[in-house]
Amino acid sequence: MASLRERLGTVEAEGSSGRQGNSGVEVVVSSDPAPPAPLCPHGPTLLFVKVNQGKEETRRFYACSACRDRKDCNFFQWEDEKLSGARLAAREAHNRRCQPPLSRSQCVERYLKFIELPLSQRKFCQRCQQLLLPDDEEKHRKHQIVGDISITQLKRPSQLLYPLENKKTNAQYLFADRSCLFLVDLLSTLGFRRVLCVGTPRLHELIRLKASGDKKSNIKSLLLDIDFRYSQFYMEDSFCHYNMFNHHFFDGKAALEVCRTFLQKDKGEGVIMVTDPPFGGLVEPLAVTFKKLIAMWKEGQSQDNSHKELPIFWIFPYFFESRICQFFPSFCMLDYQVDYDNHALYKHGKTGRKQSPVRIFTNIPPNKIILPIEEGYRFCPLCQRYVSLENQHCEHCNSCTSKDGRKWSHCFLCKKCVKPSWIHCNICNHCALPDHSCNGPKDGCFICGELDHKRSTCPNIFTSKKVNKAVRKQKQRKSNKMKMETTKGQSMNHTTVTGKKKRRERAHQYLCS
Repeated sequence: MASLRERLGTVEAEGSSGRQGNSGVEVVVSSDPAPPAPLCPHGPTLLFVKVNQGKEETRRFYACSACRDRKDCNFFQWEDEKLSGARLAAREAHNRRCQPPLSRSQCVERYLKFIELPLSQRKFCQRCQQLLLPDDEEKHRKHQIVGDISITQLKRPSQLLYPLENKKTNAQYLFADRSCLFLVDLLSTLGFRRVLCVGTPRLHELIRLKASGDKKSNIKSLLLDIDFRYSQFYMEDSFCHYNMFNHHFFDGKAALEVCRTFLQKDKGEGVIMVTDPPFGGLVEPLAVTFKKLIAMWKEGQSQDNSHKELPIFWIFPYFFESRICQFFPSFCMLDYQVDYDNHALYKHGKTGRKQSPVRIFTNIPPNKIILPIEEGYRFCPLCQRYVSLENQHCEHCNSCTSKDGRKWSHCFLCKKCVKPSWIHCNICNHCALPDHSCNGPKDGCFICGELDHKRSTCPNIFTSKKVNKAVRKQKQRKSNKMKMETTKGQSMNHTTVTGKKKRRERAHQYLCS
């Protein structure tokens, strides 16, 4: 199994280039009305295509939106594949079996009964990750049970539940209290009254804790998360079982309306979205989902406020900056390092490659956000924003240029600042690591190979699609012909074998008589 550091390097490569090597898998996002995508246990699937630089586009296929590893969800279907009724029925049955054992209303009903129990009867099964009512105890008798669950523990479910640490699907690397408290105080200082927490369960907890313990705090919070286990601890207006990669509410229209009401309350004023997606997740489907949430918020806006944006904190590694800004040009990256309790590498206070690479991307002007001086941040009067101490202002770039917390160096040949470990390569004519390969993969178009444009804007894209369609048809005809020949050969062989068998049986009967 790869180490955490190796996996971090892999994610960084994906974030900086969008692909590894000279091939990759892209999400197909169409603005035209498209037929509904098939469903897997995680909701509507996404359409993907594998692309190779300078080669034809391959056949498109549907796969799970949330799981990039087929071991977690093995759904796969070609875009043009026709399924039989039996297969469709089997798939629907499988999807139903994979859903949570209890409905949302049943979870709420159990929770209300649980909090009425005396402390000695409040128990939690660690094996099943479930709150237990007295009638459930016999079924869990041989499991590891935790007793005397207090109301305080019920308000901090992230400390009761085991984190799901699959970085590509759930990635429940939970905020350390340092980062979480900073976010709560910052949101309060900025004057927000409602926080839509998309995949940030610990932030949701602390907001609710502060509101219950501080009469001056009037911040409300709604958690959207793919982990259905949180359904046990919250009422319907506090939690929605949600997949952020396809904007899917598992509990249907009722949950969708809860989210819509939350965003549009007070004509959309005083609300912010804070999201912390899995770092192995693809940026494009996340951006599509967030734009749908923005559109939902805008429905409650008057035409006079149509120019306004929904305030957002998107928490993600710094090397995804170009990808995020590609979809949200108004976003900027803050220097604040977000760290996590249960992640070996993403820790505050470390230096170099060992420090947390996770940052906050936001459309809130950075001069409004004060970073804690006691944690090593300073105000740059030239940039008019807070930066880390090591992030020195470059007079040539006229900016504090460091992205990773180290002091960067200005390259006069590249006319920009680069990482201190990089050197200028006269062969490549750009800065890179000393042991880099000059013949390595370069960004560019995956259809024609040219470097001055991307695949989506290639002038040959329509010609390529026509050629690919013709090639696929030719391959299909060839495949069908081979299948017919194989079937015919098997049929002839079967006839020959059957004839020989009958002759042997007649000869045997004759000899026996």
